Amino acid sequence: MKILVIQDRLRSGGTERQSILLTREFTAAGHAATLLLFRPAGALEIEARGIVYRPLLPFDSHLDWFAPGLFPAVTDAAPDIVLCMGRMANCYAGLIQRYHPRIAVVATMRTGKPLPLLFRRGLRRVRHVIANSRAARGALVERHGVDPGKITLIPNALLHPPVAPAERNVELRRQLGAGDNTLVLLNVAMFRPEKNQYELIKLCGRLPPCLKWHLWLAGDGPMRTTCERFVAGHGLGEQVKFVGYHADPRPYYRAADVAVLTSQSESLSNFLCEAQAHGLPAVAYDVVGTGECFVPGESGILVPNRDGKAFLDSVQKLAFEPATRERFAVRARAHAAANFDPGAVVRAHLELFARLAT
Repeated sequence: MKILVIQDRLRSGGTERQSILLTREFTAAGHAATLLLFRPAGALEIEARGIVYRPLLPFDSHLDWFAPGLFPAVTDAAPDIVLCMGRMANCYAGLIQRYHPRIAVVATMRTGKPLPLLFRRGLRRVRHVIANSRAARGALVERHGVDPGKITLIPNALLHPPVAPAERNVELRRQLGAGDNTLVLLNVAMFRPEKNQYELIKLCGRLPPCLKWHLWLAGDGPMRTTCERFVAGHGLGEQVKFVGYHADPRPYYRAADVAVLTSQSESLSNFLCEAQAHGLPAVAYDVVGTGECFVPGESGILVPNRDGKAFLDSVQKLAFEPATRERFAVRARAHAAANFDPGAVVRAHLELFARLAT
């Protein structure tokens, strides 16, 4: 099959990483796969090496929605399948299907944000829709009126599966000043308002003085400076560590103790899925799809959204109950292996595409 994957740009987000992974794996499976971008460059450009990808423009317009030449590019590619991944890419999905009725255009529901009008309209026009969580599938049916028969549930693939031996990264803990008895909380995400690291930092600042803790924040983005100022202004610099963007965050997963998430916009958190694969119990706000990344009460604790007290109580429970952490860790690894295996995710896409292309 000829598969065209469309993405807005290669910023360091989870959907962008999934786009690169899928394009690479489709190619490895013997299909002619191309990643088409609205904007060139981006933090993930290096990770895209080895796959066929092309931007619509040779320069960055700095406009996410601007896609000049999109329809001729689709015509030239002559794909059997068009897979729209980015939020803005999905805004064009219905129009692509309208102008190319013989091509199977597949939209994706991978966000907890409100959907733009063109995105919503396109959901009814496209040949099929992939939802990456049960919650996202429910929103498609109940909120947007999509026929359940044209929706397939395919979760995210692990972007960084554990590599054996998966021993605890003691050296990294020492480098960042965490002792053997320090509870290391980890968050891996872009610093955007909806990812809500600001609230996470404030919450951790309320942990009791008797608890030795660190909060490691891996990522970059527009909200990082605001968060850094808050940390400096409240004397939290010894405990809150901004470790920056890492193409491969696995060393941090192997060094941390608990994955924490206060995000307000998810569909299926890549971070939580990967944390589970590395045996990290989770404490997370209950937003769209979060409870599907782990098993509530068995591999993590799902907290009512914005309930800061419950969040802190859950963190302390895991801090002072190492046996619970260990039990959760075993269940976490099993859950991730059963649900987010990259090979299974890629096969599910290709089986769906084969049905749609006939």
